[in-house]
Amino acid sequence: MRILHVDKFLYRRGGAEAYMLDVAAMQRAAGHEVAFLATAHPENEPSRYASSFPRFVELNPPPPSLKAKVSAVGRMLWSVEARASMERVLDDFRPDVVHLHNVYHHLSPSVLRPLRKRAVPTVMTLHDFKLACPTHRFMANGAVCEACLGRHFHNAILKRCNEGSLGASAVNAVELTMHTYTGAYDPVHIFLCPSRFMLEKMRAARVFTHRLQWVPSFVDAASIDVKRSPGGAIAYVGRLWEEKGVDVLIQAAGIAAADLDVAGDGPELGRLEALAARVGGGRIRFHGHLPPPRVQELIRAAAVTVLPSRAYENLPIAILESFACAVPVVGTAHGGIPELIDPGDDGELVPPNDPRAMAAALRPFLEDPQHAFAMGRSGRRKVEERFSPAGHLALLMDAYAQAAARAGRGGS
Repeated sequence: MRILHVDKFLYRRGGAEAYMLDVAAMQRAAGHEVAFLATAHPENEPSRYASSFPRFVELNPPPPSLKAKVSAVGRMLWSVEARASMERVLDDFRPDVVHLHNVYHHLSPSVLRPLRKRAVPTVMTLHDFKLACPTHRFMANGAVCEACLGRHFHNAILKRCNEGSLGASAVNAVELTMHTYTGAYDPVHIFLCPSRFMLEKMRAARVFTHRLQWVPSFVDAASIDVKRSPGGAIAYVGRLWEEKGVDVLIQAAGIAAADLDVAGDGPELGRLEALAARVGGGRIRFHGHLPPPRVQELIRAAAVTVLPSRAYENLPIAILESFACAVPVVGTAHGGIPELIDPGDDGELVPPNDPRAMAAALRPFLEDPQHAFAMGRSGRRKVEERFSPAGHLALLMDAYAQAAARAGRGGS
């Protein structure tokens, strides 16, 4: 089978891109032919069709001049260049199926029109909540917000959800309103939801309710070494953004007088370092962005990892990777996180934005390393049994077949 993966980036920029590249590698190993379409970003991996990629335009921070801003907004709404790029790749590669990931903003749904014209089976993995929330996070002013649920997208403007900016929030609201009411995503035959939480939120938002399918993520546990002995500190691996709640974790580590290792980078780094200096007692270490092998070493050295998100998560790969290392996880009890953690067996769940509750949940792992070690082994068994690459590939191939059947019927 010839499979074309489409994302705005072709390097490990975030979870969506890491997933796409890992899936593509798995599909190639299974004998499928894989190609990519993305924007021409300087960090992209080598690609067969790189010369056909549309130009990359930096949107964060936005372009400095008014003319460039207007051009960028126009591209977010509809990109003639991206559509032409898709046409060229389709003409040469002739895929049996197209698998979309994060195409918002930089590519836009303009890349979908050539797929409809050719009746190409098309699936899209929903890595975030963009089709239901203009700013994709269900957050406003630092707290969970569902005001836009049900196509009330104007609330993003009223609440200035995009970092307090009226202009940026308006652009996001107009973008999603236009794409929703013009049926921009109609050419997609199947929408893949990594978490049941995502599926239910998309249903509540009236996003293609009859095309949604639950396909949980995977981790290649066989390629990841397990923790060999108990003990260790607390570890966090991920982006340093406000919605990730790392400030809550730092406060909890201070309350528990615990060692904490933080791997990742982002705009909150300076603020988090200052907070750690005030409350951490010199026990909090920031390691910056680390390559995957070093990340796994950091996880294995920990007694427990933490996902302190104050925003809804989808199905965090960070939890699956921690379990694959045989390390338990403490996570916040909302979004897709509770679908992965069984309290008392392989981790614990705590309320978001509650440092004291988190500190209380962390203490047993730190005070009883043997218990934490046993819970980590339980997490390892879970990912081996329920989140294997082979199982995920089988679900994907079934979704591709369903998309092909729908495309063959001439509709979605």
